[in-house]
Amino acid sequence: MKQFVVNSLTFLFVAMAGLGIVYQKRIERVMVVNSMFSGAEQYHNFNRINELTHFSTMSASKTPYRFPEGRAVTLPADFTFEGVTLPTEQFLSDTDTSALLILKNGELVYENYWLTGGPDVRWMSWSLAKSYVSALIGIAVEEGHIRSIEDAVTDYVPMLKGTGYDGVRIKDVLQMSSGARWVEDYSDMDSDIMRWAVIFALGGSTDKFLTTLTRETEPGTFNRYSSADTQVLGLLLIKATGRTLTDYMQEKLWHPLGSEYDADWVHDSEGREIAAWGLNVTARDFAKLGELYRRKGRWGDRQLVPADWVDASVTPDAPHLMPGDNPQSNRVLGYGYQWWLPAGQSDYTAIGVYNQFIYVNPDNGVVIVKLSANSDYGMTHTEKAYRELESIEFFRQVTASISREAPNVLETPKIPLMALEPLAPTRKISASRYKPPESD
Repeated sequence: MKQFVVNSLTFLFVAMAGLGIVYQKRIERVMVVNSMFSGAEQYHNFNRINELTHFSTMSASKTPYRFPEGRAVTLPADFTFEGVTLPTEQFLSDTDTSALLILKNGELVYENYWLTGGPDVRWMSWSLAKSYVSALIGIAVEEGHIRSIEDAVTDYVPMLKGTGYDGVRIKDVLQMSSGARWVEDYSDMDSDIMRWAVIFALGGSTDKFLTTLTRETEPGTFNRYSSADTQVLGLLLIKATGRTLTDYMQEKLWHPLGSEYDADWVHDSEGREIAAWGLNVTARDFAKLGELYRRKGRWGDRQLVPADWVDASVTPDAPHLMPGDNPQSNRVLGYGYQWWLPAGQSDYTAIGVYNQFIYVNPDNGVVIVKLSANSDYGMTHTEKAYRELESIEFFRQVTASISREAPNVLETPKIPLMALEPLAPTRKISASRYKPPESD
């Protein structure tokens, strides 16, 4: 009897170990999702999301483009936000910065990495992906796959008829004004965004999840930030073009931009790309989207994104989209076509949770990429935790500082369509050394 029990326990242990191997990826994914917005450090996760889930890959361009190096600039020692002066070193450390890259007039003038970042490290985009989806919508309209953004999204995605998206203009979805009920509260496990996160972690259909959303407000009247709206745009692209997001973006943006590295697009367990937040991209390749928009959609001799689409994407054109204290919006920043619009200047930015940014200041010829893992993000509903307005102010003061060193040049350099020399090896900086170098 004793031997039987031992044998049974051995069999059970082996069986459980086998299941553990089979489900190891899912188990670890659940653990990571469960740790989100809890204060847990995430910099050791955001550089390896593709190890935890399903994904498809966009290959690096066969003719990679590497930004020419300009005259190196130094970061200001400190900056001021809401009357308080904060050392730059402390700000970068507090927000768990992994990468900071600055372009001036298309030239690389600052690049540095910390923690688990590096030139060849693919970092989780979170909502930076939304701005890529917007660019693809513009291309699909130009190519005739989408007749007009005045069309109803359900003309192309009939599975959403009878939901909160039934009859809603594509434009209203682009501008986060769909009217579909949605709560994007990272501190509430019962919120819509966290319910979606659970589906992603455990397995399930994102498409089916979208069909559960209902109407709350009249479309085109209230700006409510909603990752579901971007996921609907992803479905629109797939249905309109007959292609996956990965395939379409690789042809229309990734390869034409001369992307230096592969990039991954995360899927749900049903194989659907997570359009709202699922890209994994290096800092250098993230910067190419910002530079493309700074150049009004033109890259070398090609107009990749229509110039009028770029202009419309970064222009608030209705009262509910205006920045500031706006009763018709649940955010203080203005909004365009999946781009954030701060008040007071012509700058604009893509923003992802945990402080991911692609910031563009066209008047000064500056593009800044900041990749981060701010562990305080989402812990409370305060700027102290989110640090997004503070980051934008940091970018503005950095821009002012480096623009005094190097004036804006309106004529941007031509981009050679040729293979470039091999990339320099990855350079890692000690996690404790956030002090801006003198000439890096």
